[in-house]
Amino acid sequence: MKAVIFYPGSSVDLEKAMELFPAHKARLDEFQARGVLLMVGPFADAAKDGSMGVFTTREAAEEFVQGDPFVLHGAVADYAIKEWNETIVP
Repeated sequence: MKAVIFYPGSSVDLEKAMELFPAHKARLDEFQARGVLLMVGPFADAAKDGSMGVFTTREAAEEFVQGDPFVLHGAVADYAIKEWNETIVP
């Protein structure tokens, strides 16, 4: 079981996000180095569709958002964490 954080595009303040991106990226790098962040990125039309990150556990995803500068400083007004059943197709 993996966990996905979803930041809806409609909830993102792009000006604040650009200002906070270096601190957000440092947090992403930290979680990737720990091996709990598997992938992250925006959808093709990020302003409309948002972005997501895939974590190894729900606990890791929750820890990430609790200290994410985007969340702490209002660049993201809303987010969702969902558990995801990864399926490998043979």
